[in-house]
Amino acid sequence: MPVLPAESPVSPYPLLLRPYVSETVWGGRRLAEEYGVALDGRQNCAEAWVLSAHPKGSSIVVNGPCAGLSLADLFRRAPAWFGPCQSAPSGAPFPLLIKLIDARDDLSVQVHPRDDYPGLAPGEAGKTECWYILDAAPGARLLLGFRESVSREAFAAAVADHTLLDLVQPVPVRAGDFFFLPAGVVHAIGGGVLLAEVQQNSDTTYRVYDYGRLQNGKPRGLHVAQALDVALREPYPLPCVSPSALPSPRPGFRPLVRCPLFDVSEVTLRADPYRGAAGETSFVSLLALEGAGFVSSCGETLPLRKGGSLLLPAASGPFAVSGRLRLLETTLPESPRP
Repeated sequence: MPVLPAESPVSPYPLLLRPYVSETVWGGRRLAEEYGVALDGRQNCAEAWVLSAHPKGSSIVVNGPCAGLSLADLFRRAPAWFGPCQSAPSGAPFPLLIKLIDARDDLSVQVHPRDDYPGLAPGEAGKTECWYILDAAPGARLLLGFRESVSREAFAAAVADHTLLDLVQPVPVRAGDFFFLPAGVVHAIGGGVLLAEVQQNSDTTYRVYDYGRLQNGKPRGLHVAQALDVALREPYPLPCVSPSALPSPRPGFRPLVRCPLFDVSEVTLRADPYRGAAGETSFVSLLALEGAGFVSSCGETLPLRKGGSLLLPAASGPFAVSGRLRLLETTLPESPRP
């Protein structure tokens, strides 16, 4: 098994993580009230970055010898704990960012770039993402892509005259829905939606419409030129992912998406334990969406309850989950993207 550098030799063990929390103009308080996320003086908790090593905000290890260490620091000190990163060039970024998002109000209409966009900041990736809908108020919706293909000129004109909402496609949602969004899809999360997001490790967002809202008395900035460069100006292919089309190897295990960036599955425990293994190729992220139980790995047993995030290091071997839980399990693909 990989270990930390010689000055602090520690064998891998299951890591409980405290999220980085962000407050925004559209955020709510459900993550604090229902998922145990600490507000720490904030007015709301729009996003809880439950697995993050991003420079803007890292998750913090809360148990064991690495308690108090940020996931970003641990990744720099022991990249072999995280799988394919062990063979990545020095300074390569952490591959994923996983969030809980509480949209009390509508998010801006926005788009994310691909990895090859020349306008990206140094070290920043593009952003392909996926959403698992945890809850949705009656009438809640997403905006996904365009109703029909549009030209760059028509897109720009709609942004300029504030008619963009006439072009984008509204999609009603309910709990349990899942959406895969390749970079370039114009989108927005609507008010009343609570979701879990798995994405590339990026915080690059190009806003093109923000409903005229003010922040500190001023409109939030838009990024129209960049959005015109990166947007896919065509309808979103609904349904993007059909979970029934992905083979399920055992009861209670529902594969949601397999792509070159991440593999995501829903795991539902009722009576029997769920068993898996963290192999050489990837860490395993377990995010508790509902219920409570225990995770056993590396000779330790840790509690995991709704809102809790646990990382099992690569090559740490078999693990078992018991209790009544619904989990989002995320791993890197077996054959990492070149």
